Amino acid sequence: MGLIETLARKASLAPRRLVLPEGEDPRIVRAAGAIAQRGWAKVTLLGDPETVRAVARAQQAPLAGVTITGTSELVEPTRAALLEARGERIDGARALEEARRVTMQAAYLVRAGRADAFVAGATHATSDVLRAAIFLIGTARGVRTVASYFAMVKTEPGGKERVLFFADGGVVPDPDAAQLADIAISTADRFRALVGLEPHVAMLSFSTKGSAKHPHADKVIEATARARALRPDLHIDGEMQADAALVPEVAAKKAPGSVVAGHANVLIFPDLDAANIGYKLVQRLGGWAAYGPILSGLAKPANDLSRGCSAEDVETVSLFALAGADVQAGVSG
Repeated sequence: MGLIETLARKASLAPRRLVLPEGEDPRIVRAAGAIAQRGWAKVTLLGDPETVRAVARAQQAPLAGVTITGTSELVEPTRAALLEARGERIDGARALEEARRVTMQAAYLVRAGRADAFVAGATHATSDVLRAAIFLIGTARGVRTVASYFAMVKTEPGGKERVLFFADGGVVPDPDAAQLADIAISTADRFRALVGLEPHVAMLSFSTKGSAKHPHADKVIEATARARALRPDLHIDGEMQADAALVPEVAAKKAPGSVVAGHANVLIFPDLDAANIGYKLVQRLGGWAAYGPILSGLAKPANDLSRGCSAEDVETVSLFALAGADVQAGVSG
């Protein structure tokens, strides 16, 4: 069973509550109907009920099992939640302005325990989705950095599927050592929860074990030490070149004795440039499927969509949120 099929099965075995706040968009409406019909989640759409139903009729999208919630009734509780969560960092006028945003309302429903996850971005910028998630959901305990990963999937000869996680390919442009350590930990935890395998985390660089001296390599070395100190239960090693991380024969020469080298399945890139370029090369030249960017480091799941997404993309991104909901708990505020 492949990764997507596994996530679908996991979601259907324990259906959770999913909020799709852009409920008047045809793609979102079609996806909501499909997700509910397959039993992956109990779906709530935010929007004017009459408009949502009209869109559903036009799209011939059944909404059996989908709840439609008007946005006006969520403004006041969302405003109150913002004032509680942000304290002196937000005034009443700004809180009211933010509370009118459907992304913020979706984040409020997750914070209040009325939903388990939200997915947005079909009609909103990534910054809107991230702000809502950070303001009202917050980061997971022990993590200070919200980041993202791409799930890279390829079926190898013989039919076996291989899965790698690449991070961070979508959020933090130039992480410092502490942020890089956070990204490594949260991505490893997500890999274990979603793929069901032990994460072997390679902290990537142009240097392997001191083969080159440069402040860029020093950052990765420091990040590796920080991540290991925070989570000694995880297999994390670096700094490491990509070939040493992935190819056992190269690993034996460049990083002998490493439990990660040659067997890495979670690749942590030193910055957004490297990660974004890397995943696109692997996708376009290597023929791997790329799912993401999927947000990580949050206390509860929220995922961002591309504004050019299809209904099928909404379904897949929602699956990552739903299947991983059981590994995220607590709100740090």
